[in-house]
Amino acid sequence: MRYDATSGNAIEATGLIKRFGKTTALAGVDLVAREGRVLGVLGPNGAGKTTAVRILATLLRPDAGQARVCGYDLQRNAYQVRQLIGLTGQYASVDEGLSGTNNLIMIGRLLGLPRAQARARAAELLARFELTDAAARTVKTYSGGMRRRLDLAASLVGRPRVLYLDEPTTGLDPRSRTDVWAMIRRLVADGVTVLLTSQYLDEADQLAHDIVVIDRGKVIATGTPDELKARTGGQVLLVAPADPARLPETAALLEELAGAEVSTDTEAGDPGAERGVRDVGHRPDAQPGHLERSLRPVP
Repeated sequence: MRYDATSGNAIEATGLIKRFGKTTALAGVDLVAREGRVLGVLGPNGAGKTTAVRILATLLRPDAGQARVCGYDLQRNAYQVRQLIGLTGQYASVDEGLSGTNNLIMIGRLLGLPRAQARARAAELLARFELTDAAARTVKTYSGGMRRRLDLAASLVGRPRVLYLDEPTTGLDPRSRTDVWAMIRRLVADGVTVLLTSQYLDEADQLAHDIVVIDRGKVIATGTPDELKARTGGQVLLVAPADPARLPETAALLEELAGAEVSTDTEAGDPGAERGVRDVGHRPDAQPGHLERSLRPVP
């Protein structure tokens, strides 16, 4: 199956299942990454994010399900898929005993580039990732942020159309994280499709066009960052007037000041209102920008 450019999807996965003994790492995961965009895959440790990436990178075979990358079936056309992808794992995988330049030249040669082309590509990437001044130094002298940038450069030697970034900013300081974010944005601007796994909500919000949330091997939410924030957003302000008899007056004043709907425990029919024990949370039917003011008397 060759790539259908009209589909607009660089990655399509349906019903991915992977078990390790009695542990189910993926339990029917669906993923779609549109061409030239960032798909953020969010979830806690052990959610199945890395397993999904390893399957899509042809490093693991799924027990069930199907996936295609740029139109190529992962299992039937694994060789073609590998020509189109790059992978940066959670930890830098460059050789600490080699210089930055020699790391990239080695990868270029392993990918079949002639020596002169491999050297030219290394120099180009080192300049792009602001590592030219450190190019001749051994990687063991690099900072964590520099190693991550070199690792990212290494994944681009073969000019991939799809790039997997598995928690690329884990362990980095805020400035290094910002640098990596800027580099990812430049890659996307050049047309690269990125699948980004992360535990950081702000990272996905900053970078991802679409988000998939995975927990315990299952997809529990999908949408754009704005859509997901709208579903879980809204604010609740709990106001407890000192004099319970003035509850209606307080509600009217707050409604006038806030210009938003106000409800009270009494209006909500809470049997514990008079005792002031009702839990107040986000209303499931609240719309984006809706601000609920929930008022209750105190004993």
